[in-house]
Amino acid sequence: MAKHATPLLDQLESGPWPSFVSDLKQEAANRAKNPNNVEFQVAQDCVEDLLGILELSFKHGMTHWKHGGIVGVFGYGGGVIGRYCDQPEKFPGVAHFHTMRVAQPGGKYYTTEFLKKLCDLWEFRGSGVTNMHGSTGDIIFIGTSTPQLEEIFYELTHTFNQDLGGSGSNLRTPADCIGSSRCEYSCYDTQAICYDLTQEYQDELHRPAFPYKFKFKFDGCPNCCVASIARADISFVGNWKDDIKIDQEAVAGYIGGEFPANAGDHNGRDWGKFDIEKEVIGLCPTQCMWMDSGKLKIDNKECTRCMHCINVMPRALHIGDDRGCSMLVGAKAPILDGAQMGSLLVPFIKVEEPYDEIKEVIEGIWDWWMEEGKNRERLGELIKRQGFQKLLEATNIKPMAQHVQEPRHNPYIFWKEDEVDGGWDRDINAFRKDHLR
Repeated sequence: MAKHATPLLDQLESGPWPSFVSDLKQEAANRAKNPNNVEFQVAQDCVEDLLGILELSFKHGMTHWKHGGIVGVFGYGGGVIGRYCDQPEKFPGVAHFHTMRVAQPGGKYYTTEFLKKLCDLWEFRGSGVTNMHGSTGDIIFIGTSTPQLEEIFYELTHTFNQDLGGSGSNLRTPADCIGSSRCEYSCYDTQAICYDLTQEYQDELHRPAFPYKFKFKFDGCPNCCVASIARADISFVGNWKDDIKIDQEAVAGYIGGEFPANAGDHNGRDWGKFDIEKEVIGLCPTQCMWMDSGKLKIDNKECTRCMHCINVMPRALHIGDDRGCSMLVGAKAPILDGAQMGSLLVPFIKVEEPYDEIKEVIEGIWDWWMEEGKNRERLGELIKRQGFQKLLEATNIKPMAQHVQEPRHNPYIFWKEDEVDGGWDRDINAFRKDHLR
């Protein structure tokens, strides 16, 4: 029999979708049975108390968790998120229930053995409840007591060769897509640069010294499988400089019905005969495609690399060969000043070891943000407050057309008086005299 009645939570199990409530109940039942006679290092009924306090939060319409101050492991200012409940007498199993962030492997590749050992460790020294993965990307260990933090950290570093992730006002754990290990669209080795920058910036990751959190995310192509353009302070989006490669025979195959569009993924519906005008050309955001004498033409200088045409006709179209990445800045969730997407800072840069050019841009951004950023102000909010041109000056990047979304729409770039000589006024006056009589 359950320790706490949870009628409100039970409703979350009634729909057609899997419920986290069912998962928690299953974990609570497993801990109650304790078939292996393992002596848990945290309260055996902690998951039952977790369900109980969540039910109480639903009933009262308010959270019963409080932040009890900084808690962590020796030498690290990040990696552990302190959690305490405000009802410790009623729910002693979650009186303190800290979350630990564990750095995920590149591309989130695991062996079954590694995952099993992770789960065994957390079952023994934590609640057994995990999140694979958090928004930052880490493996999330949800719920343990203060005395277990150092023990878990020791096991992770000495047995698993695994580090804690970032939390607090620091560099958060860099995250990447699977990149060239499995994806034919990847324009650079996402795992290599993610690993390199994680090692390079260890101090920034573990010892919070920033105005607020800062995220790197590495997408191998514009499909953005780790959503870097919406979530990262600096997003690295794979890109190419040359033309999209076209196989005209395959284009004809799609038009004739020989190949299914969207690689055969139609969400279980028959959408009828493929229409290249309606499904590809008409949906191009810059209208840079057209058919000419049965052949597909692309004005590549107008292409914004949205990847739609490539995704619809993967046999016919492929990314170019001159590959690198674009760097966008300032994306974030709606915490203080609303959600923001990334703004393009570096249109194209080669991604080659030792990544010195990329690190130079990163460190220029950090110098400016740490000097000018307010407490709890993300990079995107600083850009919005001071202007994109301030960032260009800080990074020594010259303004270019790609920095402007469209004419007269938030163009960011302004002339300074000391950059304009008197010749401008003379030219304008001469033009007026000659042409505007």
